[in-house]
Amino acid sequence: MLRRIFSYMKQYRKYAYLALLCIGIEVVLELLVPMIMSDLIDVGVAQGDETYIIKRGLLMALCAVLALIFGIGSARFSALAGQGLGANLRETQYSKLQSYSFMNMDHFRTSSLVTRLTSDITNIQNAISSGMRPFGRSPVMLIAATSIVFSINARLALVFLVALPVLACLLIVIIINIRPLYSKMQYAIDMVNRTIQENLTAIRVVKAYVRGDYEIARFDEVNSELKNQSEKAFKTAVLNMPAMQYVMYSTIICLLLYGGYLVNQGELMIGQLTSFLSYVLVILNSLMMMSNVFLLMTRSLASGARIMEVIDEKVDMTDDNASGVLVERGEVEFDHVWFKYRPDAKEYVLEDITFHIEPGQTVGIIGQTGSAKTSLVQLIPRLYDASRGTIKIDGRKVSEYTLEHLRDSVAMVLQKNTLFSGTLLSNLRWGDENASMEEIEQACHIACVDEFIDRLDNGYETEMGQGGVNVSGGQKQRICIARAILKKPKILILDDSTSAVDTATEAKIRQGLAEKLPDMTKIIIAQRISSVRHADQIIILDNGKINAIGTHESLLAGNKIYQEIYESQKEGADL
Repeated sequence: MLRRIFSYMKQYRKYAYLALLCIGIEVVLELLVPMIMSDLIDVGVAQGDETYIIKRGLLMALCAVLALIFGIGSARFSALAGQGLGANLRETQYSKLQSYSFMNMDHFRTSSLVTRLTSDITNIQNAISSGMRPFGRSPVMLIAATSIVFSINARLALVFLVALPVLACLLIVIIINIRPLYSKMQYAIDMVNRTIQENLTAIRVVKAYVRGDYEIARFDEVNSELKNQSEKAFKTAVLNMPAMQYVMYSTIICLLLYGGYLVNQGELMIGQLTSFLSYVLVILNSLMMMSNVFLLMTRSLASGARIMEVIDEKVDMTDDNASGVLVERGEVEFDHVWFKYRPDAKEYVLEDITFHIEPGQTVGIIGQTGSAKTSLVQLIPRLYDASRGTIKIDGRKVSEYTLEHLRDSVAMVLQKNTLFSGTLLSNLRWGDENASMEEIEQACHIACVDEFIDRLDNGYETEMGQGGVNVSGGQKQRICIARAILKKPKILILDDSTSAVDTATEAKIRQGLAEKLPDMTKIIIAQRISSVRHADQIIILDNGKINAIGTHESLLAGNKIYQEIYESQKEGADL
């Protein structure tokens, strides 16, 4: 796991190496200080040599200053390495998400993905920025200091060796217990993000239904769960420090007792004992630092596992079978197509769908709510892949086209219209970033955007706000239609995209599409008969199956479902 995580450091590895170099030099300088101090006491102080004391004192000060400089360098380079690794992991995750199909996206909650892109990345960054210095220092200082104390007095050194297995056992117990707690804590963060996201996205609904108190209570619930999981995790984590300190102070007391005895016996000098204790403190601090590093690594590994789940998710939709062919005419054919959202689902959403659309035709798809109209058209640009059967465009399977080209050739205005933060013009240029103003104005004319654009504060430069909050639902639909037209697709799919538009405006849009874009294949999903009655053919879906295909006249004459829809809407119009 660690090797995989660090493999994403890439161009920031140089900072990691520089950090380790600075740490190494800093450690050497810090290890020299107690040795110099020992000489200062046992030679300079013992012999009353002031010159020797001054020289050794200045040397200690120089080592301390240099250690400080290299310590600052190690902290700086560690931070750069950590932030760089975090940026690369974030970019890799985000890029992988862009390659996901809808089915892949269904495996994760949006809130969980947000947490993995933010909080989990931050945990790894902190582990590198805060953990690299102690990670580099502690093993070197431990080995070096241990060697030195054995060289000073081997018998005395055996005393603190008893502490090592005790510390190791304590650390293992803490890590075993804390790792699952960190995973639960990150999941709790997911739930908090989910609640916040849902509330802010649907804030107008919350206000309209006066459900603020309910949302507050709902947030308190997930927030309390996060607090509880965090407390459990950190209650276990904080045991590390007192356990280490208990062992450390107990060891020092034993060393002082035994060391004092050796001094009285003349087997050890006071300077040596002072130096010995200094190195023992170095050893014990190294062990404490190592334990903190292990705790940081434990949390970062829990976060790393969540990040790798996103990166390792197998994309179920690829260009492996693509042959580089292009969509030229816009002919669409479904040949005994079956579809379900999950392979293990018991029932199919679409069953045995067969129809043929000629290039340039306008086709209407109508049916009751839940008849899988949207599911059907999502198969054309391969937002999902069919479970069985064949879908062809221009006589070729959709899998023979690259996903990029296929989706460029099929423009789809979804049920849920989305506008992005930025100007109206920038939103329109999503269809074609290089579109001229003449092309933009023509698309806006076809979609009847020009009817209200003059009423906006700054015309095409009007800020849309988050999600297009400053335009109505009908205006948003027309903007999205204009955006789709700018793609110049061979196939245009309007998925109930004029539901918020009045019938007169809808008729203008339909007429504009027919006159200005006669060669474009148009598929219209609608609830209103008036939206599809002029189509070349109308497909009636009923519970995921094709009930009938025909023109308005033929269906009105012989199809019961169509007749019922027509009569109900006719009665509604009479009201």
